[in-house]
Amino acid sequence: MSLNSTPSSDRIHIGFFGKRNVGKSSIVNAVTGQDLAVVSEVKGTTTDPVQKAMELLPMGPVVVIDTPGLDDTGALGELRMRKTRQVLNKVDVAVLVVDGNAAVSGLERELVSLFVEKGIPYVVAANKMDLWKGEGKEPFEEAQGAAGLAKENFVGVSAKTGYQIQELKEKIARLSIKEEPQGRIVGDLLHPLDFVVLVTPIDEAAPKGRLILPQQQTIRDILESDAVSVVVKEWELKETLSQLGKKPALVITDSQAFAKVHADTPKDVLLTSFSILFARYKGDLKAAVQGAAAIETLRDGDKVLISEGCTHHRQCGDIGSVKIPHWLGNYTEKKLEVALTSGTEFPEDLSGYKLIIHCGGCMLNEREMKYRVKCAKDQGVPITNYGIAIAYMQGILRRSLEPFADILAELPASEGNSRGEEA
Repeated sequence: MSLNSTPSSDRIHIGFFGKRNVGKSSIVNAVTGQDLAVVSEVKGTTTDPVQKAMELLPMGPVVVIDTPGLDDTGALGELRMRKTRQVLNKVDVAVLVVDGNAAVSGLERELVSLFVEKGIPYVVAANKMDLWKGEGKEPFEEAQGAAGLAKENFVGVSAKTGYQIQELKEKIARLSIKEEPQGRIVGDLLHPLDFVVLVTPIDEAAPKGRLILPQQQTIRDILESDAVSVVVKEWELKETLSQLGKKPALVITDSQAFAKVHADTPKDVLLTSFSILFARYKGDLKAAVQGAAAIETLRDGDKVLISEGCTHHRQCGDIGSVKIPHWLGNYTEKKLEVALTSGTEFPEDLSGYKLIIHCGGCMLNEREMKYRVKCAKDQGVPITNYGIAIAYMQGILRRSLEPFADILAELPASEGNSRGEEA
C-alpha cells in the first residue's frame, strides 16, 4: 500500500442489505458501475459478504459491501445471516434494497430498526421501478406507511434501466458526511519541525519490502503536521538519539520493543507506542488503560480473549498467539486459558472472559473498533490493547501515557510502574 492511498479502515463503509431476489446485487453493480457482485435469477447467489475498496463519486474513497439475502434459510443460511449482522458493526451508511412492487416485510422493518438502534444512517432503495404499474401513486407510499418511515428515507430506482441510480448515490453521499472530523493519530501532539523518532523492528514477522499499516499512517500524519519523522530499528535508537542534535518531541515504538526502547530513551523524552496511539485514534484509550488493571485480578483457569482485527500468517514468535500469552503467564504466574480471534470474528457473548486484549485495530474502521469496546463494556468485561497491556506488564505504563496528560491524570499514582517501584 502506498503512503498516499486511503486505507480501507479510513474509508466510508457502505453496506447493501436486502431479501433474496430483490435485485440487491444488481443495485450494487449499478451504483459502483462495476460487476462487483454476481447477479443471477437464482435466489441466494450471494453467499458471503463481498467487499471492495474503491473510489465512488460523489463520495470519494469508500468500501462497498454486498451481503447475503436476509431471508436465507437452513443452517448455512443462519451462518450467512450472522455474517450479515457482523457487517452492521462496521458500516457507516446502510442501503436496504426492497422490491418496489411489494410492501416492506416484517424482516425488512426489523433490519431498519437495527439501523436506528445502532445509529446507522440509511436509505431504502425501492428497486424494479421499470415494472411499476401504479397510477397516481408514488411507488414507496404503501411501503412508507407499512414501515412507519419518512418519505426522505426512500428512493425508487431501477437497476435494469438506471432510473434514479444517480439520485441514490447522491443520497448515500449526503448520509456519509460525518458531523465531526476524525481525530489525529499523533499530529495534535506535534508542532511544525518537531522531530519524531519511530522504532520499527524488522524481524521475520515484518512484511517484506514495506512498513506495516500503522507505521505508514503515523508517518503520513507526522508529515501532514509539518514535523520530521526519523525511522530506526530498535538497536539503532540509542546512537540515533545521541546524533540527532535536537531533542525529539516524541519516540514511538512497536510494542514488542517497549523494554529496550524504554531503557534507551532519556527520561525527559516522551515515549509511547503505535498501539497506544491507535487506541486513542479509533478506540477508547481511557477504557483500555482501565482494562489493563484487570491483569492483576487474573486467577488460575481464567479465560483471556486475544483479538486481532486482521488475518495474517502467524510466524514463530507471533505477538498475539505466542508472545502476549507468554508474558501474561510470566507476569501473573497463573495458568490461564487463552482464546484467539482474528479478522471479522468477534464473539457476541463475552461473559466467559475475564479480560480482552485487542490489537491496535489498524485494519478495523472506527465504528467497528468502538462497537467491540462497547460490547465489552456492556457485558462488564475489561478490555485493553496490546501496547497498553505490554507497557503495564513491563512497568512502564505511566511513562507511555505521558503524552496524554488527561489520561495520565486519572491513573492512580501507584499504578503503571514496575512492581515495588514508587510513583
